[in-house]
Amino acid sequence: MSFEAPFSSRAGSGRIVTHLRSLWLVLGTAGLLAMTACASSGYSSSSAAADPALTTPSSATEPLKEAPSDENTVKMPTDPRVGLGAGLLDAEEAIWNLGLLSATPPPEAFVGVSNSDLAFSGKYAIQGNYNGFQVWDISNPSAPVLVKGYVCPASQSDVSVYRNLLFVSGEGMGGRLDCGTEGVQEQVSEHRLRGIRIFDISDIENPVYIANVQTCRGSHTHSLLVDPNDPDNVYVYVSGSAPVRPDEELSGCSGLSPDEDPNSALFRIEVIRVPLANPEAAAIVSSPRIFDDLVEAPTHGRAPGDIRAIEEAEARGTFIAHARGQDIVIPDGMADQMLAQIVAQRGGEGEPTAADSAALRERLPAIVERMFGPADDDEGDGPRPGPTQCHDITLYPEIGLAGGACEGYGLLIDISDPVNPVRIAAVADSNFSYWHSATFNNDGSSILFSDEWGGGGGPKCRHDDPYEWGANALFAIAEGQMYFQSYYKMAAPQTSEENCVAHNGSLIPIPGRDVMVQAWYQGGISVFDWTDPANPVEIAFFDRGPVDANQMANGGSWSVYWYNGLIVSSEIARGLDILELEPSEFISENEIEAARSVEFDHFNVQGQQKFYWPSTFALARAYVDQLERSGGLSGQGVAMARTALADLENAPASERSASLNEMATHLQHLAAESDDSEKLWKLAETLRELAAS
Repeated sequence: MSFEAPFSSRAGSGRIVTHLRSLWLVLGTAGLLAMTACASSGYSSSSAAADPALTTPSSATEPLKEAPSDENTVKMPTDPRVGLGAGLLDAEEAIWNLGLLSATPPPEAFVGVSNSDLAFSGKYAIQGNYNGFQVWDISNPSAPVLVKGYVCPASQSDVSVYRNLLFVSGEGMGGRLDCGTEGVQEQVSEHRLRGIRIFDISDIENPVYIANVQTCRGSHTHSLLVDPNDPDNVYVYVSGSAPVRPDEELSGCSGLSPDEDPNSALFRIEVIRVPLANPEAAAIVSSPRIFDDLVEAPTHGRAPGDIRAIEEAEARGTFIAHARGQDIVIPDGMADQMLAQIVAQRGGEGEPTAADSAALRERLPAIVERMFGPADDDEGDGPRPGPTQCHDITLYPEIGLAGGACEGYGLLIDISDPVNPVRIAAVADSNFSYWHSATFNNDGSSILFSDEWGGGGGPKCRHDDPYEWGANALFAIAEGQMYFQSYYKMAAPQTSEENCVAHNGSLIPIPGRDVMVQAWYQGGISVFDWTDPANPVEIAFFDRGPVDANQMANGGSWSVYWYNGLIVSSEIARGLDILELEPSEFISENEIEAARSVEFDHFNVQGQQKFYWPSTFALARAYVDQLERSGGLSGQGVAMARTALADLENAPASERSASLNEMATHLQHLAAESDDSEKLWKLAETLRELAAS
């Protein structure tokens, strides 16, 4: 979720709503009004002109598709997700091809505080929360048990785990080194935590806070890299999007532009090396500048629903900010807090007066200018610089690549040297507002990027929102380049009271296919098949009605991941949901059983791990089901294969080896004439491995 602070006075228009909505959260008790007296931590407008020597390949800046027409908007289908009744814990539900095993509300210390990301270790799901993290025993998925609620406030508290170590992100201004709940009031403080916390979870019911690594911009998210060539260390890639902290608080931090200060904390990520034998010695070992030569990416304008919202806000007299050609409605809660500050500053008490409202309207332009810099009407300065950070980086060490979702760009990064990642390709798209996260398919031949249009707090799945906006973009990868294939967006229109946009998800290990489960906030959970990245198809879903029928109330699935046979969702407001796939015309029981055979001892989605399927009769049957679905094997051939597999599975091991090899040979002969020869070969290989086992 992008509750980031402003990071650049050159921020593109598609990011402004995100930063304004998040500003109060990030600044904490320091307050919005103090911004008018603070030095900007972003890339100041006076230094923002791009270096004329910086160039970007045209393929990285050209829109992939024109702004979509009305014909490409989400339609209002007959869909059970449309029109669900509202409620926090009693909302109506719609479910298709999934089974809900449990819905567990948050424990008392975390009620009303946003849940965030998930990581897994053994039988435990570790759920981040802006108030700390929760450890759930999910060995009985119908009744998960909270074994530890660790209160240690920070935003966003994204989590990763490896062996006995737990890593937690902290970015906001109120996080404390001692995990105290009182926050940090001072602009500069030795007590502030912005970076990575490290816990020893050898006894997971009693985590021990053993170290932290402070960074100049905090850690909005992080990704854990387990390098197959380095058994002694793990690496943490840190993406920080908050303002650069002052040098007085953390030595060496600079918010100047790189041409003014080559050690600028802007336009870079951080790489932390963690010695497994001595994690207390974790430290930043490099700050790669993977954004060199990129310029500001193209973006799109306002959707019809956003135009309506501005018009309605103006009619109500709501506070509206103006920044870089856009009007942004200030949420009522944020406006109330700013007004309360004005009342306090004049020594008053009680409700704000008309004069207080007038004072706030007068100050808003200065606040916005301090955040984003003054409007720049001089087109002679050249293109504006591109992203100063990534939102998320998905590391896939087994193929030596990472996918960087970096504000206005999707990046392909070579991570064969973990300390020195190198960007090898970049793509941009005017339909995308904020490149948020990335997922490779299992063999690394495709990559999916999500667009968190509106920052996760906006209703971006309304009936007239363009299909291509706030969606996924799917690319094929060939020879180190990315080639656009299609978009995918959850199909059911949502109300204006439901925050909804593409968010975190993971692959499901269906053999021979690319199937993904993904969170859409209050748009629920969507499962889709993107084996053919040009033609993704939804095959399952789960959704609830709005948290509140009358106003926007934050909630929905932040992240949903497959882990050892389960689908686990971190519900922002409602707690922890656990689901399972059910057989359907799209996925057979055999495919689900084969998926369940893939097990991990730990699982971090942003540190992507490759799926390997053990050779089982379930795997063989799954391939037969797929051959039936694709027409790669005749009806008679399918029937014969199923009968033979059933007989051989029940036969003594000593008697079935020869028959399995004979069957494999026959299938390989058929492959030459089949429309699905690759799948026939996979089935034959599985049979030979069964024969040898």
